[in-house]
Amino acid sequence: MFEHIDAYPGDPILSLNENFAKDPRTNKVNLSIGIYYDDAGRLPVMQAVREAETQLLGEIGPKPYLPMAGLATYRDAVQALVFGDDSPARADGRIATVQTLGGSGALKVGADFIKRYFPGAQVWVSDPTWDNHRFIFERAGFTVNTYPYYDEATGGLRFDAMVDAIDKLPARSVVLLHACCHNPTGVDLNDAQWVQLIDVLKKRELLPFVDMAYQGFGSGLDADAFVIRELARQGVPAFVANSFSKNFSLYGERVGGLSVICESAQAADRVLGQLTSAVRSNYSNPPTHGAKIVAKVLSTPALRQSWEAELMAMCQRIARMRGAIHEGLRGHIPETMLSRYLEQRGMFTYTGLSAAQVDVLRETYGVYLIRSGRMCVAGLNEKNVAVVADSIAKVLSQG
Repeated sequence: MFEHIDAYPGDPILSLNENFAKDPRTNKVNLSIGIYYDDAGRLPVMQAVREAETQLLGEIGPKPYLPMAGLATYRDAVQALVFGDDSPARADGRIATVQTLGGSGALKVGADFIKRYFPGAQVWVSDPTWDNHRFIFERAGFTVNTYPYYDEATGGLRFDAMVDAIDKLPARSVVLLHACCHNPTGVDLNDAQWVQLIDVLKKRELLPFVDMAYQGFGSGLDADAFVIRELARQGVPAFVANSFSKNFSLYGERVGGLSVICESAQAADRVLGQLTSAVRSNYSNPPTHGAKIVAKVLSTPALRQSWEAELMAMCQRIARMRGAIHEGLRGHIPETMLSRYLEQRGMFTYTGLSAAQVDVLRETYGVYLIRSGRMCVAGLNEKNVAVVADSIAKVLSQG
């Protein structure tokens, strides 16, 4: 029956993480998987999350199914955080939001919806992008193409080439964008570039799908959502996936959301209904616990203030680690490779290391990066950053 089934090669990042766990070396460093670790190398439990969860555990009661669209208080909190409390689109009821199984679940539900109602559309993603973007949309039946994005020579953005390519796409093509802290490169558009790109999206009648997995890890909660809020302000129909895995450190709870900016409240009602239909056909309804934690934190002023302060501290620690490895590599690598550690944003940096150099770094020195050269800067700390810098310098000195 199953002789024709081919073997799954595994997700390259998750497989690498499993290999790291098996590595017996005590001085190994994991800079592969996109997870924030504190300066002690531990996955943090944020104080606001701890307090909210403790309160919830004191209110244990029946656990019925949630509605297909998710927990109402959570969905409202998601809209307020992503679009802003004072969003006119939100006030007008032009945004349809459902709770999803993390950001990946939001992408999957959105992909299924688009495939049903825009069956002839193709999808364009940045070159490069997070590997699962291509996988999710291809599995939903789409042809997935790329548009220019990363400049390997400078470690920056090929903005003119990006805009030029998108300006040639057929109407109703789906353009997947990273709101902030681009994964895997750490290279983002500035606000003026976003405005210019939105003009092209409008002119070409394209459908943007914005993935925001790292809100708060770039320039702040509001600034990181600039493109989303500008799309809503200009009334551009768009899909938005967001996740609380990183900024709440709730990876295993799978807490995310999918929002769709619509032309009217009536359209939003119809879209919401069909989004719930897509949820029903995938997993019926979302889980309760993580959504209650997020909703309680975001709707309780003291907890919200605590969460924002700790998130800012996490962001500042990443910035310190960027500065530390930049200093450790000074004089060992060319300036074009060195500057990207400071200029790129968020949890990731594209180091410019080749796949062969990454292999040597892992096999000889126990420093794990993915083979594209992407480094998770959030895995660095005061104890390992000098070791990592020294290891990279040694690899580069070997030619």
